[in-house]
Amino acid sequence: MTRRGALEAMLGGAVAAGRAYGQAEVRYPEHARCLPDYLAGLAADAYRRRNARIAALTSADRIRKYQAWARDTFVQLAGGLPERTDLNLRSPGSFERNGYRVEKLVYESQPGCVVAANLYIPRGAAGRLPGVLVHMGHSGNGKGYGPYQRLCQGLVQLGYVVLAFDPTGQGERTNYPRAGGWLTRLSSSDEEHTRPGRQMLLLGETATRFQLWDAIRSLDVLAQHPLVDPRRLASTGQSGGGTLTMMLAAFDDRLAAAVVSCGNTENVATVPFFAPGSTDDAEQDLIGSGPLAFDRWDLLWPLAPKPLLVQSSAHDFEGTYSNSYLASGREQFAKLAQAYATLDARDRLQSFETPLPHSLSYPLRLAIYNWFEKHLKGSTKSIEDEPPTNPEPDGTLWCGATGNVIRDFGGKPAFEITASHARAIRTPDEPADLRALLGMESPLPAPKLEVVAQTKYGAGDVLAIEVKTAESVWVPAWAYPPAGAWKRLIVLLDPAGRNGSHGDAGLSVQLAGAGIAACAADVRGIGDLRPRVSEGAPGYAIEHQSEENYAWASLIFGRSLLGQRTTDIIVLVQALAARHPQAEIVVAARDRLTIPALCAAALEPRIAKVYLHRHLGSWRSIVESEEYSVPLANFVPGVLRKTDLPQIARSIEPRTVIVAGAVDAKGQMVPASQSPYANYRERAVWDLASLAAL
Repeated sequence: MTRRGALEAMLGGAVAAGRAYGQAEVRYPEHARCLPDYLAGLAADAYRRRNARIAALTSADRIRKYQAWARDTFVQLAGGLPERTDLNLRSPGSFERNGYRVEKLVYESQPGCVVAANLYIPRGAAGRLPGVLVHMGHSGNGKGYGPYQRLCQGLVQLGYVVLAFDPTGQGERTNYPRAGGWLTRLSSSDEEHTRPGRQMLLLGETATRFQLWDAIRSLDVLAQHPLVDPRRLASTGQSGGGTLTMMLAAFDDRLAAAVVSCGNTENVATVPFFAPGSTDDAEQDLIGSGPLAFDRWDLLWPLAPKPLLVQSSAHDFEGTYSNSYLASGREQFAKLAQAYATLDARDRLQSFETPLPHSLSYPLRLAIYNWFEKHLKGSTKSIEDEPPTNPEPDGTLWCGATGNVIRDFGGKPAFEITASHARAIRTPDEPADLRALLGMESPLPAPKLEVVAQTKYGAGDVLAIEVKTAESVWVPAWAYPPAGAWKRLIVLLDPAGRNGSHGDAGLSVQLAGAGIAACAADVRGIGDLRPRVSEGAPGYAIEHQSEENYAWASLIFGRSLLGQRTTDIIVLVQALAARHPQAEIVVAARDRLTIPALCAAALEPRIAKVYLHRHLGSWRSIVESEEYSVPLANFVPGVLRKTDLPQIARSIEPRTVIVAGAVDAKGQMVPASQSPYANYRERAVWDLASLAAL
């Protein structure tokens, strides 16, 4: 067969006479917009449906039903809640200051999960006092951070019993402490939350659930104190602590008032949507909320008509949060204000903005004092100056000798608690509904392979082809047909992108020279489909321009990035098979693209073989390891309750799955004796000889 004949056989006569080796213009779609535009479509749909629901809340009865729905939906999204167990509350010490006492408390929010806290008690207190639960923002030293101590000291001097506790991953609850130290060895407290939070997803649990439960049990501790009036409980917090206050307000009706200070008060589904949207650390990303048209502001609706103050920094859209922070917050505040008015409680909802940068600054603290004075004490007196405060050294606040509850009180780090939960799960052997599990959309009808351009390359030809795989998404690929007749077509999937196998000595060119058709493709987020940098302040936009954040956004909208990539592979294979139905199609993938390749093979029978180079041995290995390097793009919520990678591989039989080097969660090679795969090659080889022999 001539070169021209081979091209026409592959592409159905698409090569025009006289145009085989070049053309005047080559027009590509803007590939960098594909993934952002796809997510923007999902965001617009969720935004529209939520707005329609809220617009219908025209009566108190409808609002109450919506509040119940919001509370139930939030618990569902969080992954349910544990059972209340013994707090094992104890006090390892205390100290006195002018006007108040600080009692050190240690308790277990769940078995093995030790919480370190400071209880601030007014000196000479008599009768029942209002109690305030203070949540920390993402300070590395947790409750020891200066502005948070000032708030606690100010409140206690004004006559409140105050409980301040370290969130998981911060202060005395650091999960990954430095050798011989007490603060984290990771890059930030955000990563202290997110590293175990990713592992929780595989069980159908979330970091949201973990931190919300800490807050609920801490409120239990505060509410049962003999000096606290359980009818006058309040919650406040700054930044991540403000967001946790939102979560507690969504669930716990014991709260009589709340102040959210610079919390993440922006919805993810906004219009306009700046991809990847308002993604944050693990507990703040509400997985699967998009399809339910539930968003962050729904967390505050169940509190109405109780007093709520929402504080924000007008500077935060410059980098702390996304470009939509202020616009979304103001829009959603207006909607909630209408509900308060309907409930005849207009004066119980207020907003307060400071021009200062992101911090629990002096004016924000004063606003908190005045809000609680008015709504917990009924006072009309305005507090103009903060009581004198003097933050303590971290060690003074410690409940234990070394500043870490794991060492001092035998606590378990978050990842170990997750691992213990995983051990109680038996993953079924039966095939799972992969499409539903991965959040895959129904495929587009009759996928069509389009030729963008064709040209000569060395002794052969290369064609630029495109396949529309979803709304707004076009998958690009280089196709390399051999000069003569051919029967095999290998689809190459490389994390370096389709360009990684191109070049004079590239693998695609080598395969074509050996008489094997090659098609090197990009999938969403890879190669030319890497998303463009979004609008907004560069500090935030560039920092969030990562696969990780796009993976979080995809999970929020119910369409996992793994599912999107699996769809891309399937539709590409279908389009290729339609053009050349007699070809044996093989999919060969490397590293982090082996999992979508495996899933595609399980769902598309026209894939005759799949070759996986450095393939993750199992999802379970991730939750069994403190350290792991598997990207979030390959995580699936709740997957271990449904299936695992070896089970998916077995479901493809009798078609061939070859694993050329399996790796564990850390990326280390797994010896043959430990491999769960039947067709396993201990040597990880990615070259012409290994692929030509398939």
